[in-house]
Parts: sequence; structure tokens; C-alpha cells
Amino acid sequence: SSNMENDVSLKFHQQLLCISENLVTEDVAALKFLCMDLLHLSKLEGVKSAADIFKLLMVQEYLNAEDTFLLAELLYRIKCHSLLEKLGYTKEKVQERLHEKGRVSPYRQMLYELSENITNEMLKEIIFLLQNRLPRRWITPSALDLLTLLEKQGLLTKDNVQILEDVCETVSPDLLETINCYKKSKVSRKGLQWMEFLFQPKAGLKYMVLEILVLFSFKNVLFFKQWEVILNLNQKTCSVVDLYTSEISVLLASFSTFFFSFLQILTSYKMDGPQRGFCLIINNVNFSSSQRKGSCKDAEQLERVFTWLGLDVRTYTDLTSGNILNLMQTWQHVQDHKDRNCFICCILSHGKSGAIYGTDDKLVSIRVLTSHFTAQQCPQLAAKPKLFFIQACQGNSVQRPVYVGTDGPTPDLSSMQERVPLSESIPEEADFLLGMATVDGCVAFRHIEEGTWYIQALCSKLQLLVPRGEDILSILTQVNEDVARRVSPSGTKKQMPQPAYTLRRKFIFPIPMAPPPS
Repeated sequence: SSNMENDVSLKFHQQLLCISENLVTEDVAALKFLCMDLLHLSKLEGVKSAADIFKLLMVQEYLNAEDTFLLAELLYRIKCHSLLEKLGYTKEKVQERLHEKGRVSPYRQMLYELSENITNEMLKEIIFLLQNRLPRRWITPSALDLLTLLEKQGLLTKDNVQILEDVCETVSPDLLETINCYKKSKVSRKGLQWMEFLFQPKAGLKYMVLEILVLFSFKNVLFFKQWEVILNLNQKTCSVVDLYTSEISVLLASFSTFFFSFLQILTSYKMDGPQRGFCLIINNVNFSSSQRKGSCKDAEQLERVFTWLGLDVRTYTDLTSGNILNLMQTWQHVQDHKDRNCFICCILSHGKSGAIYGTDDKLVSIRVLTSHFTAQQCPQLAAKPKLFFIQACQGNSVQRPVYVGTDGPTPDLSSMQERVPLSESIPEEADFLLGMATVDGCVAFRHIEEGTWYIQALCSKLQLLVPRGEDILSILTQVNEDVARRVSPSGTKKQMPQPAYTLRRKFIFPIPMAPPPS
């Protein structure tokens, strides 16, 4: 089995190398541009060959031996159709699966298509028109470089292509057709997605109720008579019997925003405010008898990821038990919570069952920490999600003095600690989530250079899955799988994280405009 896996991996890497060797400089530049929504720009800037891009895609789990479709899509987009056969695809096969598995956004496709139609003469004219917005002495080798610069400067986004419309109208009005097609399809896609959801055949009363709620919320039956919408509501199926095709796009454009807001309210916590919320990071490194090497790596990564997710991050280092409690009391009374959507607290320390240590080696109950933010104690956060991530041992295993350490102090073998069930560590009221690095009674491993298994997996999965629209519980399930696969250098130690929650709705981070930080 192991030899077979090695053979598959070798063959896969040979395929990638062969494809890379058949791509010229212009192809590599096109691949970089098409991957800008998938990979961090700082990583892409260091790319020298197509093989470098393939490595980045594999690290981010977009590409592997079992699933090569993204690469097939990229080759299809840059019209390298002859290379598709090396992946077992044809042009027609890729076209058939694009609707289901395509990863390059319509926005990125539109920009690339536009760049393909901009001649050298047009490019010179565009640069002349934009000279006041471009850096001085800036030389533009290609249209893709110009588009990339406009995006970096915030002058061009998927929701604002006005600058392109202005220059194209002057330089070549024919180019406007590509932009207009993108804008029209953008509106149609939003509307059709929700129309398909609302009226697809589904069994059950809840779908019928949802449809009725949407329609009656408009409070204008005459409007629907005007559009001649006739609905057939049935217990088993909900379908549109008659809707004039010529009027569908106008109807959907008018109400697509409403559909989004309505369904968001029904299924998930409100996360669309101008300020997402505060994120506290407590990083206890230096204890009287030990040092948690590698913890600063965790704290830095958490700060980068949660800042990327739109939170206002505050980091505190080496707090005693008293300082931790004082900090909780301070943040409990912060009035600015009322203008935020959520609250997150990450604690990196040593610990025992149901508690974490301050740097003075005194325990603080996790239940006491979380209870500062109940609706009664912190009314500004009432009905808002409160997330706590705890990286600390919950048992008395001896710390290993190798590359892997444990986040627990050297135990006193003369006494046994009483265990605290995880359910007792969070308040009984709603809207709390507690993510523990390990199950009760066990150690949590930490690499002295790379950080802890749990926090590194958490940061990695947030960056991978938030852009895909996954909710926090789905993400934590993937974190569990990641950590569970890891083993200590000796091959004898493993770890299993454990979440507990009283969330009432899905918690979904809005997808950031910027690519993930790492």
C-alpha cells in the first residue's frame, strides 16, 4: 500500500514537472494572475516558474494527486488545451465540469479576458489616461501587471470596475462588452442562486413556509400580479408554474439583496457590521519553572489570521492568574461591544482539567473566565456569539524534552487531579463556543519552533475554509481531523481536540477581500 502511494505521488509530480516545462513566461504570468484570489500575493510575487505555483496550490490543499481539476481549469483558461491530456482531461471534459467545480472567479476571468484583448497600443493609451493614478517612473510590461497594480491600489475590485469602464470607453468601446457581460451575469448569478434555492422541489413544510414568508414580506401583491407570477404551493413541491422569461432578470435584480439578507437572518449570526469584534490573545510563555517555547509562533499566527478576518486583535503576554481575571473584568465592561458582532478570546498557557495556569502557577477556572461574558454580566454581547479557544493541557502527562513539548506543568505524582467535564466550562446560556486543544485528562502538544498542533491547525483551516463559506463548527471538525492525524516524533503520542458549544445559529465569518495571510 505504501509503495503504491509512493508510485502515485511520483507519477503526479512527474506530470506537474512535465506541464511546468511546457509553459512559457507569459503562461506563468497568466497562471499567477488567475490564482490571485486563491493564493497570497506575497507568495505569488516570489514565483519563478509554473512548478512554484503548483507547490503553493498543493500547500493550500487546492491541488493533489486525487484532484487535479483546478490545474485543468487553469490550463483551460490560458488556452493550453494540449496539456490537458497529461491530466487525463480534454477541453470538452473541463467545460462540462466548470459549472460544478470551477474555482477561478468570474471577476478574475473577466479581467484576464480583458487583458487578452488589450493590444500594446491600447495599453499605452490606457497608461496615459491613468498617469495621475500610477506611480512615477512605473513601467508596465503587460496589461496583467497594470490590472494587478490597480487592484493593489484599491481602484479595482469585484464590486467596482468603474475605472475600467471609463478607460475602455475612451480607448476601445468594444472592450466594454466584456465588462458589461460580467456585470449582468453578476446580478443574474445572485438572483438565480436564491431563486433555485427557494423554488427547488423539496419535501417538507419548512420550504413552503420560507417561500410564503419571502413573498409576503414584500407586502405588495399587486406587484406580483403586474409581473404575472403564479405560484403553485404544495406540501410536497414548491414550484413556479408561470413566470415570464423576459422579466426574470429585472425581478431578481430588484430582490436579490433582500434574499441574501433574509436568509442570512434565518440561518446564521449577524456578521455584517462595520466592526467585526474584539479578539483577545493571552500568551503565557515564561513560568517560574518552565518556558512554553513555540507559543509566540502561535500568538503571531492567531493575530495575523483574526486581523485578516476583520477583528480588532489585542495581545497580552505573561499574565498571572490575578491579571487574567482583571483583564476579563475590564473587557466585560467595555461599552464598544455593543457595536460589534462577536467576541473571541484565545488563551495559550499550561493547564489542568477545566482550568488554565497564570504565570504565577495558580489555576484559573475556564468556567469563571467565560462567565464574565454572559448576557447578565456583559449585556453588550447578549445574543452575540462568544468564542473561546484554549491551548492548554487538560491532564498531567510529563512534558517531553524534545521537539514536541506538552502544555502542562510537571505533575505532582503524589496527588491525583479531579477532572472537570467540558460542559461545565461554558455557561449554560446560549451563544458560547469553547474550542479545547485536547480532551479532558490529556496533554496538548507543542513544537518548540513551529507552535502547537491545535493552534497551527486552527489557523490553517480558517484560512482555507473561511473563503469557501464554511461555518465555524465545520471548520473545527476539519481541525479535529488534522490534529488527530499527527503523531509525536516517537510515534507514540497523539492528540484529539474537543469543542463544546451552545450556539443557536451558524457562525460564518464574512469572506475577506484580501487573500489569506499565509
